Amino acid sequence: MNDIFSITIGREIGSGGNEIAQILASRLDCVLYDKQILALAAKESGFSEKLFERHDERHGWLHNLIFNKVPIIGHANYYSEGITQGSLFQFQSDVIRKESAEKRCIFIGRCADYILRDKPNNLNVFIYADMEFKVKNIMQRKQCDEESARRIIREGERIRSEFYDYYTGQKWGDKQYYDICINSTEIGTQACAEYIIQFAKRFLKID
Repeated sequence: MNDIFSITIGREIGSGGNEIAQILASRLDCVLYDKQILALAAKESGFSEKLFERHDERHGWLHNLIFNKVPIIGHANYYSEGITQGSLFQFQSDVIRKESAEKRCIFIGRCADYILRDKPNNLNVFIYADMEFKVKNIMQRKQCDEESARRIIREGERIRSEFYDYYTGQKWGDKQYYDICINSTEIGTQACAEYIIQFAKRFLKID
């Protein structure tokens, strides 16, 4: 039995990945990390949490921030001189490695699968779904029409994939980079979670 392990969850928008992660965390007695990583990275680095929020799972905006000298609230140096986009990613990466070394963790997104690629007792999961399934979920969650839901999915997944591809040199959602990829369309989030739990118990050798 392994007392310490980690599970990373990559997910398409509207696929139910966040709900699945919550079920896994509860059932496997893990600490769930989503946006909590941003707060921890801000604390470790001394930079504003708002800076990490603006950078969250995206790249490209920081170049303009630096050269336009937009103030960064909460940092001792009022302007962003010396900050690189890579350094913000590195702070988050360090937090993910640190937390995963100390406790049972589930990480949602943020390239955690790549960051922990050499870590023993780590399971990388990717959740995907058919477009109509995702659209329906987003319409319910955001209380929006179908056109808006499709736009949210397209734009969100574009940003998410660009971030992942940029920092990892890999392709977001490519099955070769995950230990298990599962389609939530037909069976739903609860059944997906149950399947992953059984897989994790054998893969990670946990009770």
